[in-house]
Amino acid sequence: MKLLQAKLAQYTAPQEAKAAGVYPYFRAIESEQEPEVIINGKKVLMFGSNCYSGLVADPRIKEAAIEATKKYGTGCAGSPFLNGTLDIHKELEQAIAKYIGKEDVMIYSTGFEVNLGVVSCLTGREDYILWDEQDHASIIEGRRLSFSTCLKYKHNDMESLEKQLQKCAPDKVKLIVTDGVFSMEGDVANLPEIVRLAKKYNASVMVDEAHGIGVFGKGGRGTCDHFGVTKDVDLVMGTFSKSFASLGGFIATDKEITNYLRHHSRSYIFTASITPASTAAALKALEIMQAEPERQEHLWEITNFALEGFRNMGCEIGNTSTPIIPLFIRDDFKTYHVVRDLFDAGLFVNPVVSPAVAPQDTLIRFSLMATHTKEQVEYALETIQKVFRKYQLIP
Repeated sequence: MKLLQAKLAQYTAPQEAKAAGVYPYFRAIESEQEPEVIINGKKVLMFGSNCYSGLVADPRIKEAAIEATKKYGTGCAGSPFLNGTLDIHKELEQAIAKYIGKEDVMIYSTGFEVNLGVVSCLTGREDYILWDEQDHASIIEGRRLSFSTCLKYKHNDMESLEKQLQKCAPDKVKLIVTDGVFSMEGDVANLPEIVRLAKKYNASVMVDEAHGIGVFGKGGRGTCDHFGVTKDVDLVMGTFSKSFASLGGFIATDKEITNYLRHHSRSYIFTASITPASTAAALKALEIMQAEPERQEHLWEITNFALEGFRNMGCEIGNTSTPIIPLFIRDDFKTYHVVRDLFDAGLFVNPVVSPAVAPQDTLIRFSLMATHTKEQVEYALETIQKVFRKYQLIP
């Protein structure tokens, strides 16, 4: 065996979980990702999706994707920098710019590539990136590629952020990068205070709205809109893979920044454009989200119902106030067992274990869509209560 294979063969955690019958990953779904899905021929309630709008199987979006494929084909065979820009891409960029309230928008192939390509190239060697310790992995990878000085501040701790800002040279660029809604634990960034500090120290702000769009703000415009700070936030990032029920991502900002990014952002220049189908799907989803505010209203109704239910049964759910509800278990292997028992009882939830989080912070990520019914949430609460009691996680 070669040295590489020999080294990697020492990683046996998946095999151990499989041998114990609790391996929870790569469960193949055999149906549309509705509130109820089929896995191994069995119907299971889906509480692990990020499509907060519930539009991922909407027939209007599927039809838009089909028509775009008929017109443009299945792919672009090139990056937007060269042969991969379609008129429908420009249409989507203009629609998103108007929706978010920014001068210009760039579309990337994935949300991960947005953060990777923007954070890594905006600032220079003498500049600074300030990032929340619980920022998404794509932000972390972006700052790792940057030549700037990177300063981590404690999670949503504004005193910690200010201390880090005070370390920065006053005449150098300072970019504060934060999630709007933190993807694992569902809490919301203190954007008003971040903006205040940015003004005080002449810093710029970038907000990842991947989990905020479709949930917060008028028409689902996100946490920046919710707090009324869109004009004060320099860059708004979003993804099409969640509430937009598609695939891809965008950065919304001013034209000076997009002009630079279009010619320097490597994950934009050297990656093929999103497919016509994905583009058309995102456009249609944007149209529906704005035309049907009752979706967002229902999402909040069942979110508040679920939050109250989990608190009443004694679950530890942290500081969440969103459709992302962490159910802390604080033990890797017990988390796997709970996920297996819930699946056997007809619930699909996602385990979050180390190294994604510290071993003492392992949790189940329970997430809601606008298409869930109150009855489905009631069943989930009853089932989780039974399983959690079995493992002595609640009284």
